Amino acid sequence: MNERRRKKLSRRLVDAAALGDRARVEALLRSGAHAGAADSDGTMPLYAASVHGAVDTVRCLLAAGAPPDAESGRGTEGTPLCAAACWGHTETVGALLAHGADPELREDHGTGRSPLDWAMTGPYPETVALLIAAGARQREPADRPTDRPGRPGQPGRPHDPSRA
Repeated sequence: MNERRRKKLSRRLVDAAALGDRARVEALLRSGAHAGAADSDGTMPLYAASVHGAVDTVRCLLAAGAPPDAESGRGTEGTPLCAAACWGHTETVGALLAHGADPELREDHGTGRSPLDWAMTGPYPETVALLIAAGARQREPADRPTDRPGRPGQPGRPHDPSRA
């Protein structure tokens, strides 16, 4: 497959994943799109589906080989598990954990927030409980990042346009 076609398929796959369009995701995967390939902005399809809580699409991408812990973006996004936990998408968090996502993995290459840190920023007790049951540990307040999460689309919080 030539580079131009690969880039086009990656962009379309990320777009379909963000919309939770499982049928389109499946069609793109059959056409040769790679479940673990980022688009030209560095966005991973699994992150795009996770931040929107598109659990069926998340399961489809994981089954197609998307790495559950791959960090998305170029310092602007994060891990799929952090994205899902941030918005309280408990079923998506469960799917990611079932496919081996690390509940202790901090985003920003290990220096940022953990999925549990993100879940605790909102009123998501079910998500918090699921992460703790999976082995996530609460850190002492002094060990937590001091930056406060922003509104959607601002630095500090994964963007979910459906919540704008």
